[in-house]
Amino acid sequence: MAKIVSTLFSSLDGVVEIDPAWHFPYFDEAMGAGVGEDYADVDVLLIGRGTYESFAGAWPERETAGGEDAAFAAELGDMRKVVVTRGHQDLGWRNAEALQGDLIEAVRALSAEEGVDKILIPGSISVVRQLLAAGLLDELRLFVHPVAARQGERLFDEGQPIYPFRLLHSEAYPAGVVRLVYETSELPGEQTYDDVTDKVPGADKG
Repeated sequence: MAKIVSTLFSSLDGVVEIDPAWHFPYFDEAMGAGVGEDYADVDVLLIGRGTYESFAGAWPERETAGGEDAAFAAELGDMRKVVVTRGHQDLGWRNAEALQGDLIEAVRALSAEEGVDKILIPGSISVVRQLLAAGLLDELRLFVHPVAARQGERLFDEGQPIYPFRLLHSEAYPAGVVRLVYETSELPGEQTYDDVTDKVPGADKG
């Protein structure tokens, strides 16, 4: 089965709906390298319709323009892109196809396809939420910006159950962004306060 990875830009207060006003001032070479790592060895981009329209409305033109970002634009164009959409119209970008049928069933089938080892979900908040709820997300990768956005859509909504994660990697960038890589996991135990009283400050002096 393929590894399913979410990559998101986040503010300190959990907003993952990008606002250029707080995102681009912190985008440096280190973040660019981190983004490149997320996109390395990707077999399929799984994209919600809103995120796809943002990508398709910008990256093909950037590839044609031949600027410094043209190589990455071409890489995106060459990737297989599966778009979560109810529409059946032409998606207007090479290697893009509409996801067929129920999201969860389709993603299970996609992850089982021969030759598909890594599925990356850029943005696409609703898709990530649904895959988390279904237990299909393997990794959550966050670029946490040192800013409180105070408005915009957050990844996690109110509800049950909780979603425990285990930290795999962390890295602080010069501009102040922290990259956090988590895998979905289980709680490390069922402790209550009575189980940790020996670990509070000063407990060894009692």
